[in-house]
Amino acid sequence: MVRSRRTEPLVLRRHHLSHYGPTIPYGDLLLKFSCPYTTLLHHSNNMAVRLLTVLTLALLIADPVVASSPNVILIMADDLGIGDISPTNSQCKIKTPHLQQMANEGLTFLDAHTPSSVCTPTRYGLLTGRYNWRSRLAKGVLSGTSSHLIPAKRPTLGHLMKQAGYHTGMVGKWHLGWDWPRDGQEIDFSQPVPNGPNINGFDYYYAHCGSLDMPPYVWVDTGRVTAQPDRVEGVTKAQDPYGWYRKGPIGADFKIPEVLPHLFGKSVDFVKEHAESAKSGEPFFLYLALPAPHTPIVPVPPFLGASELNPYADFVMQMDHHVGELLESLENTGLAEETLVIFTSDNGCSPEANFKLLKEHGHDPSAGYRGHKADIYEGGHRVPFICRWPGVIQPGQTTGALTCLTDVYATLEEITGQSKQKVGGEDSFSLKPVFDGEKSTERDTLVSHSIGGSFAIRKGPWKLCLSAGSGGWSAPKEPDAKKKGLPAMQLFHLDKDPGEGENLVDVHPDQVTALLHLLDQQVSRGRCTPGEKISNDREVKFLPAGVTLPDLP
Repeated sequence: MVRSRRTEPLVLRRHHLSHYGPTIPYGDLLLKFSCPYTTLLHHSNNMAVRLLTVLTLALLIADPVVASSPNVILIMADDLGIGDISPTNSQCKIKTPHLQQMANEGLTFLDAHTPSSVCTPTRYGLLTGRYNWRSRLAKGVLSGTSSHLIPAKRPTLGHLMKQAGYHTGMVGKWHLGWDWPRDGQEIDFSQPVPNGPNINGFDYYYAHCGSLDMPPYVWVDTGRVTAQPDRVEGVTKAQDPYGWYRKGPIGADFKIPEVLPHLFGKSVDFVKEHAESAKSGEPFFLYLALPAPHTPIVPVPPFLGASELNPYADFVMQMDHHVGELLESLENTGLAEETLVIFTSDNGCSPEANFKLLKEHGHDPSAGYRGHKADIYEGGHRVPFICRWPGVIQPGQTTGALTCLTDVYATLEEITGQSKQKVGGEDSFSLKPVFDGEKSTERDTLVSHSIGGSFAIRKGPWKLCLSAGSGGWSAPKEPDAKKKGLPAMQLFHLDKDPGEGENLVDVHPDQVTALLHLLDQQVSRGRCTPGEKISNDREVKFLPAGVTLPDLP
């Protein structure tokens, strides 16, 4: 519970009552009633109850220090490795002072993971609190012209926060599809765009549909294209190995090198626009999905060349700078003390960053972990995760608590005082205990997923990869691993072997059996959290070819 540091008198409006329902926070206490306040005030004949209710409300109105739900800003970088920022890599060669300052003022998770090692499925998991492989997307990612992935009826962070009385906004890379209007086979950019982030709980959005290297390149502002395409352009890898993007239509107001600062500018505008209402008890939730440092890698001066490593490192420095500008806007609007800021990435670093050159300079985007983006290995899905919430999270803390990005859902559900529902957040455990100083949450397992659809299941230090190779892009790729006759599965003890170098699948068959049955249970129940069994959106097959589920001893 965070205390608002308002100095002006607090006006308790009707929406405060509906927001808190039969529970009012007061200081460090939570005052509970068995029926709504309006019922107590207008229908109760019990004078003691009426007097208690009136006195409680009077205290809330009179006391200038009152508990309230925080504003929330959720920032997700694109293809940023765990080794690319100093809070999660002491050997990092890229200067990231603003993220380091955020970590100094907050809590850094050192065992945080994306539900998938690529873009679209991780975004699905983050917003729904549900493992992506339960959806219709069995592998891979969407394109810039794909139809919408998340049904309007599926609960999301947008819906969750809106139900709690928040103003909800989304800025940046959506990559979850929307339904472009078409004239035959061609997109009609003059028509409204249906089934965008607005059907998933966001009052406002300003976004592009796919990754920044996927056409079409136009901005959509809450259902409307902001400027018609006036040209077709693209850059090949041969022309620019860092700044390439696929050829396609591009809007008159869409300038690739300016996209990153433009989106941060839109985010700062959102904060300023909602600052006064936030101070009056109407908080906001902003989901900022960055397109960087994913390709096209296009750092601009003064960041171009600033890292003395390569353009990717320059781009990370630029991203860090803009994060600092957004945090500064919270200070300037007086909202820093009442805002929870979360920073993370959608998967590990992409090989487009040029690992070989970076390592020649002593920099490892995966910080010693095996693999990178797209892989089932740790480098594919272990990512930075930093939370800052003044007055609640003690500054300068780190935690080894096992965490998945799906856990943001249950965390915000708890923070906003909402009860867990049957549907929504099926694979989400609240991080609030760790915010409060506990060493762990209720999460003790993790299911990971690669671009090729390979699974991994982890419990404690044991991780079972249901693949012969990386399941992604690093060597050995799955076809090569099978040609070499490598075992169909890989078992690692992460405490003893964090680099996943020694396959123990033949040494500990008991662990393999136990983990396979654990995965089977979590797949078949439709959830990894306690609760009633529910259905997945498709039949989920997780066993590699030729592998059957062994009998339990």
